[in-house]
Amino acid sequence: MLIASVAKMKTTAYRNNRRRFITTLLCYTFIFTFRAGGQDVTYPYPLHHIEISFDDTVVSMAYMDVKPEQSNGKTILLLHGKNFSGYYWKVIIPDLLRNGFRVIAPDQVGWGHSGKPVGSYSFHQLARNTLTLLDTLKIPSTIVVGHSMGGMLATRFTIMYPTRVEKLVLENPIGLEDYRRFVPHRPISILVAGERKATYASYKKYQESYFPVWKPEYEQYVQAQAEQLHDPAFHGTIARVNAITYDMIYQQPVCYEWDRITVPVLLIIGQEDRTVVGKDQLTEVQKKKYGQYPTLGKRTQKLIPNAKLIELTGVGHIPHVQEPTSFTKYLVAFVTQ
Repeated sequence: MLIASVAKMKTTAYRNNRRRFITTLLCYTFIFTFRAGGQDVTYPYPLHHIEISFDDTVVSMAYMDVKPEQSNGKTILLLHGKNFSGYYWKVIIPDLLRNGFRVIAPDQVGWGHSGKPVGSYSFHQLARNTLTLLDTLKIPSTIVVGHSMGGMLATRFTIMYPTRVEKLVLENPIGLEDYRRFVPHRPISILVAGERKATYASYKKYQESYFPVWKPEYEQYVQAQAEQLHDPAFHGTIARVNAITYDMIYQQPVCYEWDRITVPVLLIIGQEDRTVVGKDQLTEVQKKKYGQYPTLGKRTQKLIPNAKLIELTGVGHIPHVQEPTSFTKYLVAFVTQ
């Protein structure tokens, strides 16, 4: 009887332990699936790193450098937006390679797999970082493509280093209007507090506004952004960097300097885009007045010497993700003509 009781106890304990193991495994499986949204967010090409001097520190800058099998001798530099990294260019890089372009896609310092030091972020600093990358790779000139915040950076880079830019492509850039004129200023402390409240759901809700219709394949870009939520440094330095770079966009407009651009420019504007930095602070009347990309695109084309405008009907804030084939077609046609 004693032997039977012990055996029964061991069997029960084994079953309980097995049940707990399975439950734990299922929990981790759920967490992984939730975080990844069913998508693989691994960068499509190897990441390289260079050291960048940023204020009084030296930090790592990550980038993809992808070369075609048959080169046309030209390089395209892809500059990402505020809520993204070099990862989201993955959808158009294969087409650019097939057309013979070498592709450079960095994670700017403060984003993605690059270092995220707290410091005095500026578009001038990011432009110098980008120049350091090109110098390191011994690339004398390049075609610059900037999306969203990357459009502001691409504009600043082109103005600062015109001899290094062959042509400039601005894809739904933010900063086509001066947000300081209608969006109330918020101190860094308030911005940091807001960043610390971020969740996967809040990131997704914001990214959903970029597309007229949300599709499952867009989930990977939410996940790529949300990876920072699981970094132990998120509530400290990362949230602060996110706040500082928001303030950088707010405080450092480029829309008064379009006449300083001396290279050919292509504006690719999704007509359904209504992005405004700080839109959550606007009244409903203001939301109908500002962030009107069909109007902003036309106005900006008139202000930039030698600019061409492509208007994409039914397309939102990220044409290269929503309509990659059309985007690449217009891009390649412009830079090869």
